[in-house]
Amino acid sequence: MTDMNAINAINAVSAISAISGGNDLVQCERLGRHALLVLNRPDKLNALSYALIDALMARLDALETDPAVRCVILTGSGTRAFSAGADIAGFAPDIAASPEQALRRFLQQGQAMTRRIETFPKPVIAAVNGLAFGGGCETMEACSLAIAAEHATFAKPEIKLGFPPTFGGTQRLPRHVGRKRANEMILTGEPIDAASALRFGLVNEVVSGADLLPACLRLADRIARHSAIAVTASLRAVTRGINLPIDEGLAVEAMQFMVAAASHDAREGTSAFVEKRPAVFRDA
Repeated sequence: MTDMNAINAINAVSAISAISGGNDLVQCERLGRHALLVLNRPDKLNALSYALIDALMARLDALETDPAVRCVILTGSGTRAFSAGADIAGFAPDIAASPEQALRRFLQQGQAMTRRIETFPKPVIAAVNGLAFGGGCETMEACSLAIAAEHATFAKPEIKLGFPPTFGGTQRLPRHVGRKRANEMILTGEPIDAASALRFGLVNEVVSGADLLPACLRLADRIARHSAIAVTASLRAVTRGINLPIDEGLAVEAMQFMVAAASHDAREGTSAFVEKRPAVFRDA
């Protein structure tokens, strides 16, 4: 990580610790070539209300079209929670009204958010700075990569409310940790710690709380040294192909290769390899 990014990370840690409300439900900070998004409802453990979901979607829309942003880091304000999950008090009237209204308002909005994160054309790195429960865990699962603080915990407590996970957790969690481990988390509602999440493949790395954002920035910098076109093509190939039969997945891979192969960066990368020199990517 560059010295400037190290300074930015320290400043960001201080900023997140200081956030205690304000008008922005999702704060946005620029950290060099990367953007930091902070879920900002610390009094509610950053629970996902309708308004917060809308704010996060708007932030992602803006960052997608900003060519200066290479990676997005997503975290929660404070040190207690990444997100406690869906704001059940806010969603309860829809659940009480009818299954159809609950589906339309509650489930579909949450699934649209996690799918937006999952298919975002730039890497989204979850910085799990505390508990990630319910919809918060599902949000983390949808991210491209995840780094957790040592004190982070993960749970699927929806079973205790009388329904299954609703923001994609029944589908993504088994793909991360396997069917039996996913069933245990979903059917018991019991939390797991960060070490278990790492062992199960739910997160990429566990670090100290103080090193969480610097570790995310180091990972983002390792990605950003490569061609932006190649990064996006790789993300799309993995995301679109993972649920397909192998032959269809290989077709997706071929299509994304063709997109990248038509770029300056592919020609530069292969030429640099043959000429035994560092590549200078136009989009890096």
